Amino acid sequence: MLVYTVGTFDLLHVGHLALLEQCRTLGDRVVVGVASDKVVNSYKPNVPVIPLDQRREMLEALRCVDAVRPYYELEYVSGCKAVNADIFVTGEDWGSKPHNLDVEAYLAAAGKKLIQVSYNSRTSSTKIKETV
Repeated sequence: MLVYTVGTFDLLHVGHLALLEQCRTLGDRVVVGVASDKVVNSYKPNVPVIPLDQRREMLEALRCVDAVRPYYELEYVSGCKAVNADIFVTGEDWGSKPHNLDVEAYLAAAGKKLIQVSYNSRTSSTKIKETV
């Protein structure tokens, strides 16, 4: 089973690690989609602190991650198709925006799973940025 998840992964922290380790328990391979700065700017008020190439490098170094795939548009269907994901993992703040509904419809039609996980409340990139 191939598990695919997506995110910004800026200021990599234990919350990210908990999510990725949980993904590892769901399948044999974990592929992580990492959002480009353009994508992040389309839905968040602040740009990532860590450049995309460095966020990718940090994710690739984690033993719970098999591959990293940057994405440059705010949509997830093409990523799921490209990696042939069996399971798409999202956070608890998953919404009902068009890009969310599109991938939900694709996964349902393809007989794939969408799994929502709870965030680790110990930290977040936003909390780290506020502290710094």
